[in-house]
Amino acid sequence: MTTGLTSLELCAGAGGQALGLEQAGYDHTALVEVDKHCRDTLLLNRPKWNVMQGDQADLSKFDARAYAGIELLAGGLPCPPFSVAGKQLGHADERNLFPAALRVIEETRPRAVMIENVRGFLDAVFADYRQKLKRQLSRMGYVTDWHLFNASDFGVPQLRPRVVIVAIRRDLADGFSWPVSSGTTPATVGRTLVDLMAARGWPGAHSWAARADDIAPTVVGGSKKHGGPDLGPTRAKRAWATLGVDGMGISDLAPDTDFVGMPRLTVRMVARLQGFPDDWQFSGRKTPAYRQVGNAFPPPVAAAVGRQIAHAITQRRSVSVVA
Repeated sequence: MTTGLTSLELCAGAGGQALGLEQAGYDHTALVEVDKHCRDTLLLNRPKWNVMQGDQADLSKFDARAYAGIELLAGGLPCPPFSVAGKQLGHADERNLFPAALRVIEETRPRAVMIENVRGFLDAVFADYRQKLKRQLSRMGYVTDWHLFNASDFGVPQLRPRVVIVAIRRDLADGFSWPVSSGTTPATVGRTLVDLMAARGWPGAHSWAARADDIAPTVVGGSKKHGGPDLGPTRAKRAWATLGVDGMGISDLAPDTDFVGMPRLTVRMVARLQGFPDDWQFSGRKTPAYRQVGNAFPPPVAAAVGRQIAHAITQRRSVSVVA
């Protein structure tokens, strides 16, 4: 499917949002990502994508003027400035890239903007910052709104609440509406992963799957500052334990025929819980690969929002042609 719409992706990560937007029909003109493992992942899966390298891979140095006129500017800006797991410094956090994103919006003047962030962005402490952001975008001619989605509303077998900010050009704003839930209950962790758990002949896979009878808690990506990969803080590990999953780490392989106890997830299993297709590969060893997966925006959610934006843009285009 293609809509003929072009996009520019900021802080593209491992490609969750970019993949979802591709599924919604967008053609990516460029992808900006500072992490080398993520850039390698993007090119591993889409060798023809224009993934920025060198200084241009750093959003603070990226010159976007060559991409003026794109339909959509999208990005998953770093979440630590707004995350309840951090200090919630917001605009005072050196990792806050909203100012850089606003500069790119000014340089490219897209028809629409789509930015993903954590639920903490909606906390009361950031009310003034949200309104300032809305005013800045309004001065550039955009109508801005934000919405909190759970990935499970779009078939992803995981709760994963995420905020999506959409700014759409004022003359297109009436044609945009937020996507609604698919109305279908996502598969349980057991149903989603049973084939992967059984891949090396573990005889307990099906009894494990029967126990893992709920969707997953939110997958935590982990920080480069803190050790290897695991499934999150103590509370998250307890939630995983109720599903029969050992959250203390990530395994290289599925359980074998002699395995006894609670299995650990592999990177591929976590990727499936995030809504990635099985053919999407992740560059690097286990720890960087898991961090890429855990920090990703589930592709089905990105696709759902992207389609609504595409509808607003193409609807207006169709009206103009008829007129």
